[in-house]
Amino acid sequence: MNIIAPAPRFTLSKKIILEQYRKVKEVADIVAFSSKTNPKVSPLIEAETDGLLSVHMPNELKHTKDMSRVLFLAQAWTPEMIRELYEKGIRSFAVDNEFDLDTLLSTVDDTDWMITLLLRLKLKEHSIRTERYFVFGMSSDTINKRIAQLKGNKNIEKLGVHFHRKTQNVNEWKIQPEIEDALTEGTLEAIDILNIGGGLPSEYANTNVDVINGIFRRISELREWLHEKNIKLMIEPGRFISAPAGKLVSHITGVYDNNIIVNASVYNSDMDAILVPVKLRIEGEVGNDSGEPYVVKGCTPCSMDLFRYRVYLKDEPKIGDELVFINAGAYNFWSNFCDLEEIVTEIID
Repeated sequence: MNIIAPAPRFTLSKKIILEQYRKVKEVADIVAFSSKTNPKVSPLIEAETDGLLSVHMPNELKHTKDMSRVLFLAQAWTPEMIRELYEKGIRSFAVDNEFDLDTLLSTVDDTDWMITLLLRLKLKEHSIRTERYFVFGMSSDTINKRIAQLKGNKNIEKLGVHFHRKTQNVNEWKIQPEIEDALTEGTLEAIDILNIGGGLPSEYANTNVDVINGIFRRISELREWLHEKNIKLMIEPGRFISAPAGKLVSHITGVYDNNIIVNASVYNSDMDAILVPVKLRIEGEVGNDSGEPYVVKGCTPCSMDLFRYRVYLKDEPKIGDELVFINAGAYNFWSNFCDLEEIVTEIID
């Protein structure tokens, strides 16, 4: 008899989202949830917290009602776009290059607008040069020069510096010495906000998050140092807030030669597995001394459609069984590869 498996689905826990938000708020003055991480979380942050929403694209704004809660991170914009964003109610902006900065300044110069403006600093990343990543931001010399020019600008209510490192950042949290080296005393006296971006890690099968307590301690120390200079600390967590709140509930459609096939694909549920790559943990998985090893493969013909290369399970998997991936609430966007459809998300508790 053929078994027709229920469609895969995501669940997203409102309770866990708020718990994770509170953890971050304990060490930061301003929390701006990175909406691109999971736009379905954004309305919950807006409704249930005092947090801001970090937004990169105008398309993302459909998830937000109160545009005054948006920090818009610009890239290659025009005066028309700036005016449109301001008319929508957005008052906080971050720019990562002088062209975009000058476009903004020339647009607001003959207005009575008041904005919050953050300039993105290019900090060195201590990682292998793979030529895979675009490097955002302006040099420290440029930041220091432009902050001095912008201090006292009639259109700028609050002025700040922003930087950001790549996702799952577990090694680069000695921020204070780098900031002291990059920013002059004059810059530190002129700014109101330091936005340290995101990068707070979350737990996956191939990552070590034992360092999280140390990271939070360093952020607290940075905040104390900034407060001595009357600077507020902003942070833009996305993965840390949304990942633990999400589960992907799939069903097994095939088992052979220690291979498990599920009715979902990394291409419509876990693009992180290819792009970062991080591998989702599975509910009920055990150590290699307690179970049998399995490969967990997605439903498409692509050899990279691989959730886990090896996972140990205690119970023998059978067709029709549920297979639940945990910590699955971040970057679970989908592609139309093989005409895959978006998986429905259910908000719970």
